[in-house]
Amino acid sequence: MKTPAETKPKKTSRVAKTKVNSELKLAPIKQALQQHLVFSTFKTSNAATPRDWYEAASYTVRDHVVERWVKTAESYYRDDPKRVYYLSLEFLIGRMLSNSALNLGINDELKQGLSALGRDLENTVEIENDAALGNGGLGRLAACFLDSMATMDIPAAGYGIRYEYGMFRQTIENGQQVENPDNWLRYGNIWEFQRPEATYTIKFYGHVVKYPEDGSQAQRWVDAEHVVAMAYDVPVPGYGTETVNNLRLWSAKAAREFDLRHFNDGNYEKSVQERNATESISKILYPNDVCELGKELRLKQQYFFVSASIQDILRRFLTTHDIKKQDDWKLLPEKIAIQLNDTHPSIGVAEMMYQLVDEHHLPWAFAWELVGKIFAYTNHTLMPEALETWSVDLFGRLLPRHLEIIYQINHEFLHMVNHHFPGDVELLKRVSIIDESHGRRVRMAHLAVVGSHTVNGVAALHSQLLRDTLFADFAKIYPGKMTNVTNGVTPRRWLNQANPGLTKLIETVIGADFKKDLSHIKKIAPLADDADFRKAFAQVKLANKQRLAAKVEKVTGVKLNPNSLFDVQIKRIHEYKRQLLNVLHVITLYNRIRSGEQGITPRTIIFGGKAAPGYAMAKQIIRLINDVAAIVNEDVMVGDQLKVVFYPNYEVSAAEILFPGSDLSEQISTAGTEASGTGNMKMALNGALTIGTLDGANVEIMEEVGAENIFIFGLTTPEVAEVKANGYRPSDYYHSNPALKQVLDMIADGYFSVEEPTRYRNLVDSLLHHDQYLLLADYASYIETQDKVSALYQNQDEWVRMAILNVANMAKFSSDRAIADYAKNIWHVTPSQS
Repeated sequence: MKTPAETKPKKTSRVAKTKVNSELKLAPIKQALQQHLVFSTFKTSNAATPRDWYEAASYTVRDHVVERWVKTAESYYRDDPKRVYYLSLEFLIGRMLSNSALNLGINDELKQGLSALGRDLENTVEIENDAALGNGGLGRLAACFLDSMATMDIPAAGYGIRYEYGMFRQTIENGQQVENPDNWLRYGNIWEFQRPEATYTIKFYGHVVKYPEDGSQAQRWVDAEHVVAMAYDVPVPGYGTETVNNLRLWSAKAAREFDLRHFNDGNYEKSVQERNATESISKILYPNDVCELGKELRLKQQYFFVSASIQDILRRFLTTHDIKKQDDWKLLPEKIAIQLNDTHPSIGVAEMMYQLVDEHHLPWAFAWELVGKIFAYTNHTLMPEALETWSVDLFGRLLPRHLEIIYQINHEFLHMVNHHFPGDVELLKRVSIIDESHGRRVRMAHLAVVGSHTVNGVAALHSQLLRDTLFADFAKIYPGKMTNVTNGVTPRRWLNQANPGLTKLIETVIGADFKKDLSHIKKIAPLADDADFRKAFAQVKLANKQRLAAKVEKVTGVKLNPNSLFDVQIKRIHEYKRQLLNVLHVITLYNRIRSGEQGITPRTIIFGGKAAPGYAMAKQIIRLINDVAAIVNEDVMVGDQLKVVFYPNYEVSAAEILFPGSDLSEQISTAGTEASGTGNMKMALNGALTIGTLDGANVEIMEEVGAENIFIFGLTTPEVAEVKANGYRPSDYYHSNPALKQVLDMIADGYFSVEEPTRYRNLVDSLLHHDQYLLLADYASYIETQDKVSALYQNQDEWVRMAILNVANMAKFSSDRAIADYAKNIWHVTPSQS
């Protein structure tokens, strides 16, 4: 007979418990994968294609997301918190499968479940198309903010357009950008949910009639053409929380899809003409606005999504609140906050007035008071030409009632300004929402400023310049309305997901808290002086560079040396971002190598980004990059000392490989032109050192990492203004700098375009006679600083130490910090957990 001691259960070791728990979690994931493969894709494992496995994995993860999504929605209706509505024409959310699995904490189980079934998670994730819902930093920022709002349990929703084709898929043919349809929805989108019950009528054209009502004159918009906006919802799961917020995207549908009369008459094209014209509204992002039809379509897009969103917001408010009399509407700004992400949604100010006054019959003054408490506006540019304006003729033809509303808003605003600044006619002209000096145009940024309670810039320098230059008059009229919220990036996507090697290394030494709260990453700073940590950090970087090199070779055919300095500039192609200055440095290096100069640090220079279809100079710059690359990469005298690559079709999934593989981050815009930038933050967070001007958020990055851990060059914003004021003569720099002269002469004389020697002569002439963004003025400083970069890279121990300090000091640039600023100081909302 056994004693009690002998019958007592044995203790299970911690390792055994972990293994058991892992197997318990793995079992339902594996089972769900198998079930979805059969019941959702109608395939057996033997017949399943890679896409079938992707769909099974997505449905499996989506089940977990939806469960939390439903609970979140229910809690919002139950608790009735104040909600944030983020209106943006772009949302670059990237791939959903990997991001959702990581945020829900089931990535390892999914990986193991697929592995148990003979599949690989990394290859499965690659099947998913990037959601083509944006083009540049605006869309990437909006996606980061959605992630942070969900992670921080902020009751919020995003609103945008469900573009059928996105902007375009970029290919490079004969060195030139070719725009192809980006049919990202070809295979459907598992992550969206069509909402046929959430449809709204959007009006265009027609005219306004006036009629008496309750002793005053009322207006009605009549004889308008109608378009239907149908909602598609995409879940946005937070990290380490039960909260899943919503991104609602609008798709344009015809009020009458098919005209049987025309079809029966044999006029088949005309029978679907209305449907085709209507659906073009949500067909493509940023239609080319060189022609009038393109301009009209852009304005249609903006009003379409803003009107649908505001109707939806008001419908939700009225559904959940008992509004019976005028005073009940005072609750509206206590329950909703609308953030305008740039000028694209600024028509929302007029649309809200239209809905409140015309549709809900509130008095004008009362409605305007509500509007002024609801909206806030984020400005993303310092360049006046980038602020949207529309001709009064176009605006009045397309949106006749809204033009009347804007006229009245402007009349009352100018009356107020004249009261406080009597007799200042020039001030009235400058701040008027209607620009009378350029053929009568509606200034959308002015409408946004006048109709918002808060206007923010996106970096400290940018916000100061807004107050001092672009919006100086408004800052005087509205003291305290202008503020700053420096941009940020989500560490979940841009570190945890994009750089698992570095994430694992950091987690090993300081734990996992930094994924939820990036301030913890500061703890790795002392390890910059630890030789073992530096070695491990360098190994992670090399592995990321090898991964990037393999991808570049697959995409472009160019074989890279992972031990060379990976010098990367990936962003929208624009003259002010100065990709052309980078090209001048490439050719300078090429000439040095060709001249036999010794001791040059091997360097791989990678470009990426799209040029707007109608932006001829940007497309010319892309062609020059590729022409230079063709010569440099084939020159036997150069070999592996210098390689140049243009990475085509830059998108979120490409960025997730490019950022971790970068050694040097090119942030070289002319001082005073870049609002903030977020690529600078993502690269530094992934261990790249920055070479940049004191522009945008570079200034704050320098303050955080220390001036000794960043490469700053070029004229400052005041110096740029001084040079221009003194009569900038770019040709003086050409004649006084032999290296610069040689580079420009080579471009102008056809060294890189032998088959068409004059191809770039106009480009060089533009630099010599205009040089709007002061490339030639900054050239010498840029080259000198690049030489310092090359020298430091040869001291790998010091380079890695500086890279670690950059990563350690990135906490300020988390989008969580930015959203906390918005929530506290602008939206006045608090977290609400489901």
